[in-house]
Amino acid sequence: MKTLRIATRKSPLALWQSEHVAARLRAAHPGLEVVLVPLSTRGDEVLDRSLAAIGGKGLFLKELEVAMQRGEADCAVHSLKDVPMELEPGFALPAILERADHADAFVSNDFADIDALPNGARVGTSSLRRQAQLRARRPDLQLLDLRGNVNTRLAKLDAGDYAAIVLACAGLARLGFESRIRTRLDAPHWLPAPAQGAIAIETRDDDPVVQSLCAVLDHAPTRTCVSAERAMNLALHGSCHVPVAAFAPRDGERRLLGGAGGSAADGTVVGARGECPATGAARLGHEVAQALLAQGARDLIEAAV
Repeated sequence: MKTLRIATRKSPLALWQSEHVAARLRAAHPGLEVVLVPLSTRGDEVLDRSLAAIGGKGLFLKELEVAMQRGEADCAVHSLKDVPMELEPGFALPAILERADHADAFVSNDFADIDALPNGARVGTSSLRRQAQLRARRPDLQLLDLRGNVNTRLAKLDAGDYAAIVLACAGLARLGFESRIRTRLDAPHWLPAPAQGAIAIETRDDDPVVQSLCAVLDHAPTRTCVSAERAMNLALHGSCHVPVAAFAPRDGERRLLGGAGGSAADGTVVGARGECPATGAARLGHEVAQALLAQGARDLIEAAV
């Protein structure tokens, strides 16, 4: 293969991530030409409704997968947190790159952190997971949907539409906006989306040549970590737009996992933790999910979607 075509969304962050992968692939395979195939997805086009209302984050993948099926692209690059827990038949993830910052970011021009916000302050985020954790911590806040790419969201904050917004630290850092982070929202008191901060490469599962080219970028420790988080989410619901949070850091030879499920409506959040040998990621995810289900997580999650 002389040329590898990467399907990508057109947002600045998606293009950054795809170009990052392209540069890594060019370095790993001298002589290989790697080009981007920018595409528009329904998830990017429909901004006046929540992702949950129009079908979830899987809408960011569909057009890219169709391009691979039609032979218009060889692979696609995604934020792994946007990838459904179960791929569509015919696709595989041969590479998950080393995870960047997993945490969320509190971003505000006037306030240092969540606790500093005045009563009834307007906070923007379209994530049900973030809304649930915000509601649990500050039930007085006005939580408002905020769609669009990172630049658009920051512009709305700067225009005074919100007192604060919550974004992913990794996305801000990748686009050069790290200075906008006022506070990192981090474990154990705040949990990210499953696989947040990780980039994945998707291919057709019947294309071993492309899979082999991409697999050199796979980072085994990250794959193990996010596998536990995604296994937990799959056992709970199987979606990537529900109010579910998970983080699985490694502690020596142990794999830890903290998980939570909640309601964005009333701020009810249930949490559970578990640990196992570092090789037992999927089992750990399932066990933590069962602990959450025993606390009523299913009802909270189903009420949110």
